[in-house]
Amino acid sequence: MSGTMDKARGRIKEAAGALTDDDSLRREGKLDQAVGKVKDAAGKAKEAAEKVVDRVRDTVTGKR
Repeated sequence: MSGTMDKARGRIKEAAGALTDDDSLRREGKLDQAVGKVKDAAGKAKEAAEKVVDRVRDTVTGKR
């Protein structure tokens, strides 16, 4: 959820920067969006790793 919030905040900042012709705010918005994408990707990777660990654990303990 945190990544989604960062992306949304970034879009708002980027739009505000475009409206006010503030390049710094525009760049900050793009950075926030990039951070949000990285957080989302990290979360997905963590979930995938947890699934692998669960499958290995189930295989080792005979639960399947």
